[in-house]
Amino acid sequence: MATLFDVPLSALTGQLMLGLVNGSFYAILSLGLAVIFGMLRIINFAHGAFFMMGAFFSWMCLNYFGVNYWWSLLLVPLTVGIVGVVIERALLQWLYKLDHLYGLLLTFGMALIIEGVFRNEFGVSGQPYAVPEALKGAMNLGFMFLPVYRVWVIVASLAVCALTWFMIERTRLGSYLRAATENPALTQAFGINVPVMVMLTYGFGVALASFAGVLAAPVLQVSPMMGSQLIIVVFAVVVIGGMGSIFGAIITGLSLGVIEGLAKLFYPEVSATIVFIIMAIVLLFRPAGLFGRAE
Repeated sequence: MATLFDVPLSALTGQLMLGLVNGSFYAILSLGLAVIFGMLRIINFAHGAFFMMGAFFSWMCLNYFGVNYWWSLLLVPLTVGIVGVVIERALLQWLYKLDHLYGLLLTFGMALIIEGVFRNEFGVSGQPYAVPEALKGAMNLGFMFLPVYRVWVIVASLAVCALTWFMIERTRLGSYLRAATENPALTQAFGINVPVMVMLTYGFGVALASFAGVLAAPVLQVSPMMGSQLIIVVFAVVVIGGMGSIFGAIITGLSLGVIEGLAKLFYPEVSATIVFIIMAIVLLFRPAGLFGRAE
């Protein structure tokens, strides 16, 4: 186990950067999960599959249609969001009055189907996705070289998270969403189309996951397994932050990414389980999560 004085500054800052990048992915993915659970009360186990779908769609856009990274950032989340809307109307809308377990089982099955389709088509080996020309290279800070693309990932993720929080917590649309979550029958009585809001909420949640997938494509190998490898940690992040808590998802995702990155540097043996250790401790003292509210 290394101490702070044993670690070079370049290694420390490098791990902090890596932790912030991973934390950015955790934040966006857990944010999408929190939005969906807060509105639909469905534990969306297919979230990792939509993350993988976003990365693959961006890879396909570039290699099959010549659509560059910047257009993919716009078109891929829109496309995956439409897929989510279709899934919500065709399958999920029948489960809202049932136990949460039914939604979990359905979305788990969806995840297996989506992953199986991509594995059958592309195999399990990763596909490379080049960093866009404008974001190549690194900045020399004297004590380390800072990759430009990783800075972009952090900035873009924080911007999307902040915009989503503002939309839900500070706008009229967000107030309608919160009202529909608390009392859908009364909200419907005031002339607000709750089913349409629910449908668009699910589409928006999976669009966030696919946006994270587009951001991750140049960082990770685009593989059918990339979503399933990440989703368990993201669920732990959501539980720690509080199921349905927007602010908790963002703060906890970023914080745990940094903690996980530092654990790899100071205590590598525990780095793979540090998130779950923290989850267990939090659940012992705050079963609703750090920012969650008890039912």
